[in-house]
Amino acid sequence: MNKIRNYVSIFAIGFSSFVFSQGSVAVSTYPQVADQQNLVKDITAEKALLSPKEQIEFNINKMFTDPVLRNANWGFVVYDPKTEKIVTAYNETAPLIPASTTKLLTTETAFSLLGTQYRWNTQLEYSGSIDTEGVLTGNLYIVGSGDPSLGGNRGGAASYGQIVTQYLDAIKEKGIKKITGDIIIQTAIFKENKKPELPQNIVWLEQDNYYLPVGTTEGIEPRNEKLIINQSNNPFNQQKRYFYISPYAKKMVYADKFEGNWVTTKVAEPPAFLANKLKESLAKNKITVVGKVTPKIVDREPEPREILTTYKSPTLAEIVNYTNQRSDNGYAEALLKSNGFQKLGDQTVESGRLAVTDHLRSIGFDLEGLNFMDGSGLSRAHTVTPLSQAKFLAKMMKSPYYKEYFDSLPIAGQSGTLKHMFMVNSNGQIFAKTGTLSGVKCLAGYIKTRNNKTLAFSLLINKFSGSVNQVKDRMEQLLDPTLDL
Repeated sequence: MNKIRNYVSIFAIGFSSFVFSQGSVAVSTYPQVADQQNLVKDITAEKALLSPKEQIEFNINKMFTDPVLRNANWGFVVYDPKTEKIVTAYNETAPLIPASTTKLLTTETAFSLLGTQYRWNTQLEYSGSIDTEGVLTGNLYIVGSGDPSLGGNRGGAASYGQIVTQYLDAIKEKGIKKITGDIIIQTAIFKENKKPELPQNIVWLEQDNYYLPVGTTEGIEPRNEKLIINQSNNPFNQQKRYFYISPYAKKMVYADKFEGNWVTTKVAEPPAFLANKLKESLAKNKITVVGKVTPKIVDREPEPREILTTYKSPTLAEIVNYTNQRSDNGYAEALLKSNGFQKLGDQTVESGRLAVTDHLRSIGFDLEGLNFMDGSGLSRAHTVTPLSQAKFLAKMMKSPYYKEYFDSLPIAGQSGTLKHMFMVNSNGQIFAKTGTLSGVKCLAGYIKTRNNKTLAFSLLINKFSGSVNQVKDRMEQLLDPTLDL
């Protein structure tokens, strides 16, 4: 590092001479131009003598006095998976807020526990008997398995309307024209969906491109909040409303009016929404349902049932691809709960956190500095070190699902959340998960060098000054020379 500081001194002296010569215009103009050109050539030639590693270290030194980063807390590391050694680094063992690079851990754990081709089934079943008039004396059941994409119409998932059409076609094909019982939601696996539980220090709405777990409270007045539990009818079926967990009431609520900026919300209880949409569709098709839509969390004496049809989710590989490419927080939090269910039998955030940390421990992840709080990276209490991220990514290269994992990462200048970064020098050669919160900008992933090497890296920047675009520029300056390592 002292060697590089010497380079900084050389360039600083050269630059000062250049500036001084600019201030002496009155003495002699023409000779000065020649001197300036020679000086610039000397500086360029001096810099050209630096190795790629020295150029990176030179850029790190520049950032110590950069007004955007001089007061920031940040860390950086490039790690060689073949030699299992650090190539270059700065502050690589500091625990830092990783923002959405957290999804790297959540999605990989899901691959490990479920497999890349895993699909969730949401079955339509019926109990009882069907007479010659098409009367079903019994109930319809919607039996879920915790599909994180249910009705989302994202990442290859069907919309609610498409699933309802599939269910309706199966009911008609069976000849059912009337249902004397209820539409029962078998909700054992969904029982935690409406629990008022959020990651510590949740960020409600800081970036317009985020899908928050249950919406946002920014710009919604507390006096406009309405408790869902107090509604006699189904609030999800009516006009557009904004659903979220209120930090004031600590319960799931909705508001008719949103007074803030643009926001994306998700339906708070997907199985209930699907069941009510099905009941509406049955009524429109003149198929009567005498009973009501009702959940059944515990069914100690289940009645015999037959399957009418099964909706299958996209593969986990497709869902993970969408999650990482778009940085979809809703999918990431749902995958966290799926990890918890697979490992510990329930879909709480706490079980999901335990499932991920237990898995990371089992594969030798460096837990020093790790504080795993949620599946998406929205929590500011979440921390990780750049070195542990880079070593983790290096280890993934030997996993049986590395191809699917690697393919899920945005490509510099080409896809996902990296589409508008690294448009020139590193276009198509950096594959990484991004992360953004207010005052936080992060990147972690892989570098394909010009020498056909694959290197793992992590760059986590916290508490920067200036704009996100300014930080992106510094990131590009720092990472561009890594292509020649």
